[in-house]
Amino acid sequence: MLGQMMDQELLISSIIDHAARSHGDTEVVSVNTDGTQTRTNYSEVQIRAKKIGSVLIKRGMERSDRIATIAWNNYRHFELYYGISGAGFVCHTVNPRLFPEQLIYILTHAEDKIVFFDATFIPLIDGVRSHLPNIKHWVLMEARTAELASQHDWMEFYEDLVAEGDDDFNWPSDLNERDASSLCYTSGTTGNPKGVLYSHRSTLLHAMMSATPDVMNFSARDCLLPVVPMFHVNAWGSPYAAALTGAKMVMPGPGLDGKSLATLFNDEKVTIAAGVPTIWAGLIQYLEASGTKLPYMQRTVIGGSACPPVMIDKFRDEYDVEVLHAWGMTEMSPLGSVNNLKNKQLDLSTEAQKEIRLNQGRPPFGMELAIFDEDFNQLPNDGITQGDLYCRGPWVLDEYFLAEKGTTLKNGWFDTGDVATLDADGFMTIKDRSKDIIKSGGEWISTVELENIAVGHPEIGGAAAIAAKHEKWDERPVILAVKAEGSNITEAELLAYYDDKIIKWQIPDKVIFVDQLPIGATGKILKKELRAEYENVLIDN
Repeated sequence: MLGQMMDQELLISSIIDHAARSHGDTEVVSVNTDGTQTRTNYSEVQIRAKKIGSVLIKRGMERSDRIATIAWNNYRHFELYYGISGAGFVCHTVNPRLFPEQLIYILTHAEDKIVFFDATFIPLIDGVRSHLPNIKHWVLMEARTAELASQHDWMEFYEDLVAEGDDDFNWPSDLNERDASSLCYTSGTTGNPKGVLYSHRSTLLHAMMSATPDVMNFSARDCLLPVVPMFHVNAWGSPYAAALTGAKMVMPGPGLDGKSLATLFNDEKVTIAAGVPTIWAGLIQYLEASGTKLPYMQRTVIGGSACPPVMIDKFRDEYDVEVLHAWGMTEMSPLGSVNNLKNKQLDLSTEAQKEIRLNQGRPPFGMELAIFDEDFNQLPNDGITQGDLYCRGPWVLDEYFLAEKGTTLKNGWFDTGDVATLDADGFMTIKDRSKDIIKSGGEWISTVELENIAVGHPEIGGAAAIAAKHEKWDERPVILAVKAEGSNITEAELLAYYDDKIIKWQIPDKVIFVDQLPIGATGKILKKELRAEYENVLIDN
């Protein structure tokens, strides 16, 4: 024997053990559903997570049983992340913004045994509970009150479970790093939601890589506020990466309006945040109206949908906040790429750097991206040729949860459903979702580019581009736009705004002003609904 290294399993419990051991007094600040705050720390989180783990075993849960959470970003939810997975069960985070029918489908399909839920969702639980007879325990994530106990005799209480937990509980010693640890479902925009089952190993590798300087750059010097919900792809893995590095955590609870977020950012000296563009649009609106600044914020990770260039400019120029444009999917845990400059690009002009910052960035080690044509021929990374984007890596799914074996991947690659380009430096640019891209007269038009131009107009508060049927060109672009407050912008004025920003034949045929755009459970615009309503608008006219 030449000798090798120790062999230790990569387990989620090891993250919170490390945080308690090396960063035990680092704060975890939580805004509760009633608006009050709780201040705890990593040492206390570990103790209470272990108590929860021991109670789940007492309640007869078996290895890999699914246990659901329907909750905001708060300290109890954080404890469940570690208590459930650490004890050998699967933490199934459920999106409460889905339709009740989808919730019933997901909880049934996952075969959940227990549901933990926040007080906000008591009416929701009341409405679906009778359709879910196989769920054994419904646990409100609060302390017991006589009033609630008398009103809901089916309800258990989180703090009762913690009190019942064992002080001397140890994590199971026979867990394997490839055991299932957590479960997330896609948003179900096409058909029923699909489950993506993560392992301890994939989660730990994802957390380690996302924390690196060239990705999200978490450290013990940081204070992180994940605006992205913990029910949305595990808050992009940030509850694991923060504990892994010892960063202070600030959990915003249900209050995600601009004023609430700005107050937390400044009171807690938050240095990094993560969320979708719709949330940041509300924050910027509040900052501009109130004159509030962000003196402690250094960077924010924006993903979920394409970040408008005007948002990147505002954060950088007016608030001195660096925007890390990111891309990923539930099927990818979700990290796929993050936009950080390379050393050779640091001497470029501000405008040249800005141009690079507009794309979705580079994949970290462990994530491989490639583009293919219709016949699955790999296309060149020249930054020009666009094709269907595929990926593979140790935190990319192999099969959907309970799906038939061999039905998900193509030659070992996962089809992201995006159309993109890749350049020689690894930078990836999403041109569109394959189902959204507009094909006009045989040529492609990117809805992402059209939308970015529209929201760059100071009198536009939001925009969506869709393909409308056309008698001559098959499809032509139409813009659905929301006017900014007090705006009187006309269709002709918005169309004229495109003149020097895009090829003339790609300028939309029509602008339709709407009061609001339909937003899905993950904060994305529901273009399927818009197409159903407006796809014939050019033919009808």
